Amino acid sequence: MVMNGNATDEKVYTRPDAFTDVSTHYCPGCTHGTAHRLIAEVIDEMGLKGKTIGVASVGCSVFSYNYFDMDFVQAPHGRAPAMATGVKRVLPERVVFTYQGDGDLASIGTAEIVHAAARGENITVFFLNNTNYGMTGGQMAPTTLPGQKTTSSPRGRDVETQGYPIRASEMIATLDGASYVVRRSLHDPKSIRLAKKAIRTALEVQVRGLGFSMVELLSTCSTNWGMTPVEALHWLENNMVPYYPLGDFKVHPAIAGLRF
Repeated sequence: MVMNGNATDEKVYTRPDAFTDVSTHYCPGCTHGTAHRLIAEVIDEMGLKGKTIGVASVGCSVFSYNYFDMDFVQAPHGRAPAMATGVKRVLPERVVFTYQGDGDLASIGTAEIVHAAARGENITVFFLNNTNYGMTGGQMAPTTLPGQKTTSSPRGRDVETQGYPIRASEMIATLDGASYVVRRSLHDPKSIRLAKKAIRTALEVQVRGLGFSMVELLSTCSTNWGMTPVEALHWLENNMVPYYPLGDFKVHPAIAGLRF
């Protein structure tokens, strides 16, 4: 930046206060890091760091508690919504969120997420959908697309024998206890900005005591997809977005007009 003919330094990046100063274990190009940063930025902007408790799931994000500078608990596989329910009921003044992948939430944890939403638990769920079990080698997940090749479906997902992918947001939105359910993506700058606004809205729902909120984030897994990070972003846009359309599936009237 140049002002009055003199060069000056301008800070264009700073680590969110809700982050710890460590390197992550995620693969190059993984959008878990992007999602982490958006959540941390929103927590800072809302002044929630001192009263927020995160619940880590099992999967690639199992070590997420190392990256957020706040209280965290580790849940068994798929049980993050159940653990978050207990934390929130014991400490109702705290802001409680879960951070879960698709193998965790949409497979072994299906019962927990459905019933937490049905009960209208006043918690927030951040759901990362990258269409595979990333941590264990890229196996087929409930979200794997028809025809998509994985290590456990090398010829592609055959819907005749393996069924169809689960659209979790559309399913959860049908439940009366859910107040805010949306799907966003992390494949380009515009989508990332919209994802941050959705994260802010979801936490506002909880702060206002309006019930269950969930933000699904379409994410990449370039390592298990066998692509470069850039190729993975394009693959997400061209293949995942058509099957998992972006949008709002349920919005409580009390926050329908919020703008950030």
